Amino acid sequence: MDRTLVIIKPDAVQRGLIGELIGRLEQRGLKIAALKLMHIDDETAHTHYGEHIGKPFFAGLVHFITSAPVVVAVFEGPNAQPIVRKTMGVTNPMDADPGTIRGDLAVDLGRNVIHGSDSPESAEREINIFFKPEEILTYSRDVQTWIVE
Repeated sequence: MDRTLVIIKPDAVQRGLIGELIGRLEQRGLKIAALKLMHIDDETAHTHYGEHIGKPFFAGLVHFITSAPVVVAVFEGPNAQPIVRKTMGVTNPMDADPGTIRGDLAVDLGRNVIHGSDSPESAEREINIFFKPEEILTYSRDVQTWIVE
């Protein structure tokens, strides 16, 4: 079963969109394997956004993600990472299709409400930043046979 990391960003938490965003991903058939509300500290933000160190927008990324609480989650299911990415929509909300999270709920690149891992490798790395192995649950849902053949 594939897993991916999702961060419901500070703007979405402040706007009361946590339930909406989690609901959209669950409605796609994905299962929550781990979930927590947290305040990301500078060290964790630097680790998470490490590939952007030195870029002109890096400081802004760190400032924003540490500015207020976020929800971090591990979603699980077949093709979890590409399903989350498709459901989120493209990074810039101005280019995101209607019906996607960003297309429906965001208008600004810097306030695009959600993060999802961009590859299976990133998913594994990012999950390990935010969760200990024992915090990620494995369980079955009876409805799964109605979602995946």
